[in-house]
Amino acid sequence: MFFREIDRDVKLSLSIPQYAEELFELTDKNRDFLKQWLPWLDNVQEVADTREFLKSQLPRFQKGQALHITILYRDRIAGVVGFNQIDSINNIGYVGYWLGEEYNGRGIMTKSVKELIEIGYSYYSLNRIDIRCAVENSRSRAIPERLEFKNEGIIRNAEKVYGKYLDHVVYGLLKKDSF
Repeated sequence: MFFREIDRDVKLSLSIPQYAEELFELTDKNRDFLKQWLPWLDNVQEVADTREFLKSQLPRFQKGQALHITILYRDRIAGVVGFNQIDSINNIGYVGYWLGEEYNGRGIMTKSVKELIEIGYSYYSLNRIDIRCAVENSRSRAIPERLEFKNEGIIRNAEKVYGKYLDHVVYGLLKKDSF
Protein backbone atom coordinates (compact mmCIF):
# COMPACT_ATOMS: atom_id res chain seq x y z
CA MET A 1 0.00 0.00 0.00
CA PHE A 2 1.10 3.57 -0.73
CA PHE A 3 2.35 5.18 2.50
CA ARG A 4 4.71 8.13 3.05
CA GLU A 5 6.01 9.46 6.31
CA ILE A 6 6.61 13.22 6.13
CA ASP A 7 7.75 13.67 9.72
CA ARG A 8 7.10 12.26 13.19
CA ASP A 9 3.52 13.55 13.21
CA VAL A 10 2.36 13.63 9.57
CA LYS A 11 1.92 10.62 7.31
CA LEU A 12 0.18 10.19 3.95
CA SER A 13 -1.61 7.04 2.89
CA LEU A 14 -3.46 6.02 -0.23
CA SER A 15 -7.13 6.41 0.68
CA ILE A 16 -8.71 3.00 1.11
CA PRO A 17 -12.24 1.91 2.04
CA GLN A 18 -11.01 0.82 5.49
CA TYR A 19 -10.65 4.54 6.34
CA ALA A 20 -14.33 5.22 5.64
CA GLU A 21 -15.63 5.26 9.20
CA GLU A 22 -12.98 7.60 10.63
CA LEU A 23 -13.01 9.85 7.56
CA PHE A 24 -16.80 10.07 7.66
CA GLU A 25 -16.68 10.99 11.37
CA LEU A 26 -14.20 13.78 10.61
CA THR A 27 -16.34 15.01 7.71
CA ASP A 28 -19.53 14.91 9.77
CA LYS A 29 -17.93 16.67 12.74
CA ASN A 30 -16.63 19.44 10.42
CA ARG A 31 -19.70 19.70 8.19
CA ASP A 32 -20.50 23.34 9.04
CA PHE A 33 -16.84 24.38 8.80
CA LEU A 34 -16.37 22.70 5.39
CA LYS A 35 -19.73 23.61 3.92
CA GLN A 36 -18.69 27.21 3.25
CA TRP A 37 -16.18 25.99 0.63
CA LEU A 38 -17.06 22.44 -0.47
CA PRO A 39 -20.20 21.60 -2.49
CA TRP A 40 -20.37 17.83 -1.94
CA LEU A 41 -21.20 17.53 1.76
CA ASP A 42 -24.92 16.91 1.26
CA ASN A 43 -23.97 13.79 -0.73
CA VAL A 44 -22.15 12.35 2.28
CA GLN A 45 -24.77 11.41 4.86
CA GLU A 46 -23.45 8.11 6.20
CA VAL A 47 -20.32 5.96 6.37
CA ALA A 48 -21.44 4.01 3.29
CA ASP A 49 -21.27 7.21 1.20
CA THR A 50 -17.66 7.77 2.21
CA ARG A 51 -16.82 4.10 1.64
CA GLU A 52 -18.31 4.17 -1.87
CA PHE A 53 -16.40 7.35 -2.71
CA LEU A 54 -13.13 5.82 -1.53
CA LYS A 55 -13.83 2.66 -3.54
CA SER A 56 -14.47 4.77 -6.63
CA GLN A 57 -11.08 6.43 -6.30
CA LEU A 58 -9.04 3.21 -6.43
CA PRO A 59 -9.68 2.44 -10.14
CA ARG A 60 -8.93 6.09 -10.96
CA PHE A 61 -5.61 5.70 -9.10
CA GLN A 62 -4.90 2.44 -10.91
CA LYS A 63 -5.47 4.13 -14.29
CA GLY A 64 -3.31 7.14 -13.37
CA GLN A 65 -6.32 9.50 -13.53
CA ALA A 66 -6.35 10.66 -9.89
CA LEU A 67 -4.68 10.15 -6.53
CA HIS A 68 -6.72 10.44 -3.32
CA ILE A 69 -4.58 10.54 -0.17
CA THR A 70 -5.60 10.42 3.48
CA ILE A 71 -3.59 12.65 5.80
CA LEU A 72 -2.78 11.15 9.19
CA TYR A 73 -1.71 13.41 12.04
CA ARG A 74 -0.41 11.50 15.05
CA ASP A 75 -2.09 8.42 13.61
CA ARG A 76 -5.55 10.04 13.38
CA ILE A 77 -7.19 11.05 10.10
CA ALA A 78 -6.88 14.83 9.80
CA GLY A 79 -8.07 15.37 6.22
CA VAL A 80 -7.31 14.58 2.61
CA VAL A 81 -5.13 15.82 -0.22
CA GLY A 82 -4.63 14.62 -3.74
CA PHE A 83 -4.84 15.05 -7.44
CA ASN A 84 -8.57 15.24 -8.16
CA GLN A 85 -7.63 14.88 -11.78
CA ILE A 86 -4.42 13.98 -13.58
CA ASP A 87 -4.25 15.15 -17.17
CA SER A 88 -1.63 12.77 -18.59
CA ILE A 89 -1.78 14.32 -22.07
CA ASN A 90 -0.80 17.77 -20.82
CA ASN A 91 1.04 16.57 -17.68
CA ILE A 92 -1.07 18.60 -15.27
CA GLY A 93 -2.18 17.60 -11.79
CA TYR A 94 -5.22 19.36 -10.30
CA VAL A 95 -4.91 19.49 -6.52
CA GLY A 96 -7.69 19.41 -3.95
CA TYR A 97 -7.48 19.30 -0.18
CA TRP A 98 -9.25 19.83 3.13
CA LEU A 99 -8.50 19.45 6.83
CA GLY A 100 -10.70 19.15 9.84
CA GLU A 101 -10.92 22.53 11.60
CA GLU A 102 -9.03 21.29 14.66
CA TYR A 103 -6.00 20.47 12.49
CA ASN A 104 -5.67 23.90 10.86
CA GLY A 105 -2.69 26.10 11.68
CA ARG A 106 -0.17 23.30 12.30
CA GLY A 107 1.54 23.23 8.90
CA ILE A 108 0.02 19.84 8.11
CA MET A 109 -1.44 20.81 4.75
CA THR A 110 1.61 22.75 3.57
CA LYS A 111 3.78 19.69 4.24
CA SER A 112 1.23 17.40 2.61
CA VAL A 113 0.87 19.47 -0.56
CA LYS A 114 4.65 19.81 -0.84
CA GLU A 115 4.94 16.01 -0.67
CA LEU A 116 2.12 15.64 -3.22
CA ILE A 117 4.03 17.91 -5.60
CA GLU A 118 7.08 15.65 -5.30
CA ILE A 119 4.89 12.60 -5.99
CA GLY A 120 3.43 14.34 -9.04
CA TYR A 121 6.84 15.13 -10.50
CA SER A 122 8.43 11.78 -9.63
CA TYR A 123 5.66 9.29 -10.40
CA TYR A 124 3.30 11.05 -12.80
CA SER A 125 5.81 13.09 -14.84
CA LEU A 126 3.78 16.22 -14.21
CA ASN A 127 5.00 19.50 -15.61
CA ARG A 128 2.36 21.68 -13.96
CA ILE A 129 0.52 21.58 -10.65
CA ASP A 130 -2.76 23.52 -10.54
CA ILE A 131 -4.56 24.63 -7.36
CA ARG A 132 -7.84 26.54 -7.43
CA CYS A 133 -9.24 28.12 -4.28
CA ALA A 134 -12.20 30.31 -3.49
CA VAL A 135 -11.03 33.92 -3.45
CA GLU A 136 -12.33 34.39 0.10
CA ASN A 137 -10.82 31.16 1.47
CA SER A 138 -7.65 32.66 2.92
CA ARG A 139 -6.55 29.46 4.69
CA SER A 140 -6.74 27.43 1.51
CA ARG A 141 -5.04 30.15 -0.52
CA ALA A 142 -2.17 30.32 1.97
CA ILE A 143 -0.97 26.86 0.90
CA PRO A 144 -0.05 27.62 -2.73
CA GLU A 145 1.18 31.08 -1.74
CA ARG A 146 3.49 29.57 0.88
CA LEU A 147 4.76 27.05 -1.68
CA GLU A 148 5.53 29.81 -4.22
CA PHE A 149 2.85 29.00 -6.76
CA LYS A 150 2.12 31.81 -9.19
CA ASN A 151 -1.24 33.55 -8.91
CA GLU A 152 -2.48 33.27 -12.48
CA GLY A 153 -5.79 35.07 -12.12
CA ILE A 154 -9.39 34.74 -11.10
CA ILE A 155 -12.16 32.67 -12.64
CA ARG A 156 -15.48 34.32 -11.90
CA ASN A 157 -18.38 32.15 -10.66
CA ALA A 158 -16.17 29.07 -10.90
CA GLU A 159 -18.15 26.96 -8.45
CA LYS A 160 -21.63 26.85 -6.99
CA VAL A 161 -21.55 26.03 -3.29
CA TYR A 162 -24.98 25.73 -1.66
CA GLY A 163 -26.68 28.35 -3.79
CA LYS A 164 -23.78 30.79 -3.84
CA TYR A 165 -21.31 31.23 -6.70
CA LEU A 166 -17.68 31.48 -5.67
CA ASP A 167 -14.87 33.03 -7.67
CA HIS A 168 -11.65 31.00 -7.74
CA VAL A 169 -8.04 32.08 -7.77
CA VAL A 170 -5.95 29.87 -10.06
CA TYR A 171 -2.46 29.05 -8.83
CA GLY A 172 0.09 27.27 -10.98
CA LEU A 173 3.50 25.77 -10.32
CA LEU A 174 5.71 24.59 -13.15
CA LYS A 175 8.30 21.91 -12.57
CA LYS A 176 11.05 24.20 -13.82
CA ASP A 177 10.10 26.80 -11.18
CA SER A 178 9.77 24.39 -8.26
CA PHE A 179 11.63 24.36 -4.99
